[in-house]
Amino acid sequence: QVQLVASGGGVVQPGGSLRLSCPVAGSAVTIYSMGWYRQAPGKQRELVAVIEQNGSTNYADSVKGRFTISADNTKKTVYLQMNHLKPEDTAVYYCNADLLSGALVRGTFWGLGTQVTVSS
Repeated sequence: QVQLVASGGGVVQPGGSLRLSCPVAGSAVTIYSMGWYRQAPGKQRELVAVIEQNGSTNYADSVKGRFTISADNTKKTVYLQMNHLKPEDTAVYYCNADLLSGALVRGTFWGLGTQVTVSS
């Protein structure tokens, strides 16, 4: 059984910072990629950032230069450092992982979201 649990959300003023983390719990043989998505009220879920097994990263244009995705392969954890936050970053943030489970099933697993609110 694979589970992802995102944490680190909260309320922050514009210009502030937050760091989200998301460990992969359970048996994961290989993690191919991990990513962060977000969904604001009334909007579709969108990609924020993704990190591949080889360390390459990709970001949404709206967060480039402000957010940094990283991963600790030993801890099987993905992080999202968010700096210079803006009110439009307010959303529920979800992590996911494309991985091969201990049962040798490859799939995309999603974690429960964590709320990020940017407001003065």
